[in-house]
Amino acid sequence: MIAQINKAYLKLRWGRIYSRFLSYFLFEGRPVTTRGRWINPLVFFLFWLWKTLPQLKKVKRPTFIIGTGRSGTTVLGIVLSAHRHVGFLNEPKAIWHSVYGKEDIIGSYSMGEANYRLEAAQGNEKIARRVRRIFGAYLRFSFNRLVLDKYPEMAFRVPFVKEVLPDARFIFIARNGWNTIHSISRWSEIHGNQKPADAEEETHDWWGVDDRKWAIMVDELVAADEALAPHIDEIRGFDDHKHRAAVEWILTMKEGLRFRESGDEDIYFLRYEDLTEDTPATIDSLVDFMGLQKDPQLDAYAVETLRPNNPKTAIDLPESIAVEFDKTMKTLGYED
Repeated sequence: MIAQINKAYLKLRWGRIYSRFLSYFLFEGRPVTTRGRWINPLVFFLFWLWKTLPQLKKVKRPTFIIGTGRSGTTVLGIVLSAHRHVGFLNEPKAIWHSVYGKEDIIGSYSMGEANYRLEAAQGNEKIARRVRRIFGAYLRFSFNRLVLDKYPEMAFRVPFVKEVLPDARFIFIARNGWNTIHSISRWSEIHGNQKPADAEEETHDWWGVDDRKWAIMVDELVAADEALAPHIDEIRGFDDHKHRAAVEWILTMKEGLRFRESGDEDIYFLRYEDLTEDTPATIDSLVDFMGLQKDPQLDAYAVETLRPNNPKTAIDLPESIAVEFDKTMKTLGYED
């Protein structure tokens, strides 16, 4: 589906269709595992243009969907984009690479130095001005009032985002770990590929160009985790997609649990299962959190789109991560 638009989405008001196509073609960029990367030079040229021009529209309360990929982040973004005032950017990593060159852990746009976690000290007014100008251009040309940016890894960059966008809001979405593991594994099997790089083969999958994302995750996040760090050498050697996915899920969910415990009013902690099982009330709560008025079209589309998923089968995990995985599952309220 181009721009995640399906038949149900086509029934929405025309402005929603236009907004999604604009997002997809001119603002999101095409990452390394996708087709159509020929458009990236145009996208980056437009970013350069917006960064040099005065800000075209004020950016108020931009909202970020964060968590682990394959946890319902995309479907939540698409559903919320049905709101008449919301412009949804699905992983616009090209934007963030254009304003801060050390954030590309995948290797879609650069193989230079990159950090998984970004702190407030890494932000500054120059970066803030660039982000506001690009987001402002997006709002002006998409005829929207609020930017909804889905970027799962931003879960480890909240202080950085708050530094450059002080009124930013965050929706952290959690999901049953087994479902997430199976989904990540299947995604990489379907979308992963090998591309020629000079005379050698270069692997592109969930874990970045030649495991770039995985290596950075282990070096930065696993090394800093009290429970996982003692097993870092074993974890570094994981080559099973499901085992790696379990590590990513543990690290990200623990970050989300810290948000929940902090009581930060700018971060909304949401379980995907609650979203699908009590859709109307959850959507109303999210809309209020984002500072928007109710939109009947959004409510109807959400009810039509969101369906509960059956829990996936548990698998045997290496002992080095199994205990922490089970502990995190129970803390989140998942018994199995």
